[in-house]
Amino acid sequence: MDVSELYITAELAGIELSQDEIPHLQNAVTQMVEYFSKMTEMDVEGLEPTTHALLTKNRLRPDSVRRENGSDELLENAPELEDRFIVIPNVL
Repeated sequence: MDVSELYITAELAGIELSQDEIPHLQNAVTQMVEYFSKMTEMDVEGLEPTTHALLTKNRLRPDSVRRENGSDELLENAPELEDRFIVIPNVL
């Protein structure tokens, strides 16, 4: 990795680099880039994308309408309606 790229990245991150940190950081970033390039060699054809390594099933509940707290009851309690929409004051 080019030293100028390290300085640009550090400036974007809002950090200062000392001359002593440059060789170590340059080596670490080069190793990371080499590792990421090896990842492109892996065959991932047919693999499903995952969001978490240990997630075994979807934690989301199914969408369903629950009538015990119907929307009509909610709308009856609204201070102001426009058609079937609740009117709220502007905040900006």
